[in-house]
Amino acid sequence: MSKFKKKKGGELPAISTASLPDIVFMLLFFFMVATVMRENNLKIENRLPQADQTEKLDKKNLVMYIYAGKPSSRYAASAGTQARIQLNDKFAEVSDIKPFILAERAAKREEEVPFLITALKVDGDTNMGLVGDIKKELREVQALKINYTTREGAATGNFQ
Repeated sequence: MSKFKKKKGGELPAISTASLPDIVFMLLFFFMVATVMRENNLKIENRLPQADQTEKLDKKNLVMYIYAGKPSSRYAASAGTQARIQLNDKFAEVSDIKPFILAERAAKREEEVPFLITALKVDGDTNMGLVGDIKKELREVQALKINYTTREGAATGNFQ
């Protein structure tokens, strides 16, 4: 019969690194899926008003966003303190809305153009005169589907 030999040292075996590439790739895929890229960098203050009867939009790729509000404190020195319009990542004038809408329409497929929606993300403290000017420009370019973006809540909270 054979004899059993006792190990001399009480050392632990080396950690197996065979599964390390699998773990790294799982982490990589997790961060790729979980990361959301922001489309626009807001340069304005945008505290949306509250509304109690809201609907969620189905297709976000068919929405063109127009932001309006006072420039944030970071941009107040260069843009002033009056309410401004932001299209994509830059400040714009009311007259820039027509070319913006036409460029957005040109970027979409022809069958999607009738379903395009213009979403107005307007700060609650913005003057309605600016909103009226925006709506006038949208009417001239036949962008008649308008959505006002709001927060969920009681509409009476807007008066405080």
